[in-house]
Order: sequence, then structure tokens, then C-alpha cells
Amino acid sequence: QVQLVESGGGLVQAGGSLSLSCAASGRTFSTYNMGWFRQAPGKEREFVAAIKWSSSNTYYADSVKGRFTISRDNAKNTVYLRMDTLKPEDTAVYYCAADHSVPALRLMRNLELWGQGTLVTVSS
Repeated sequence: QVQLVESGGGLVQAGGSLSLSCAASGRTFSTYNMGWFRQAPGKEREFVAAIKWSSSNTYYADSVKGRFTISRDNAKNTVYLRMDTLKPEDTAVYYCAADHSVPALRLMRNLELWGQGTLVTVSS
């Protein structure tokens, strides 16, 4: 069974950058498609980005396209989210998740695995 642990959250000023990591335990990480999601205070959790198990395809929410970059290193069992040009509205708890279905990740539907989340706060 794969377990996911996010790290890298913190406080950053608007316009700044931050990189999140999601480390996975277990030997089957490379078979999972991975995604990042976020939940802002008082709002529903939403899709941010996803990457196929092979890194051949990446997907982004319109709100982060051009500012965020998802990547993965299967040798290190880790998926990353590089966040540039951060805005106060990017403030949220960021979660990584894993699923064998890319459509399920993009729709955030019954995902197989979730991490515990890491808080990102962007000050204006």
C-alpha cells in the first residue's frame, strides 16, 4: 500500500515561488498517476494539476496554468509542484493524491490515495 506525505508548504509573499513535494512509500508508486489539489478556507477542494505515471502528460486547472508546474521522479517516489507568481488566492491546504485513472484525478472522483496536506499561505 502506498502512503503519501506532502511537504514544502509555508508563508510566501505574493509574486513569490514555492515548491511542494509529495513523497510516497511503497513499491508501486510508478504505476500511479498523481495529482495535486487544494482547499481554501471555506471552499471546496479543487483540482490543481495532474501527471501521468510515465510523465508523458500533464494537466492543469486554468487558474494555475502557466504559473504551476507538476513533475515527478519515479526513482525517488516523489511528485513535485512548483508554484511561481503566487497570488493571495492560491492560499490553501494543498494535497497530493494518487489514482490509476487520469480522468478520476482530473474530476477528483473517488481517488485511491490522499496525503494529509500542507498549508500554503500567500500574503499580499
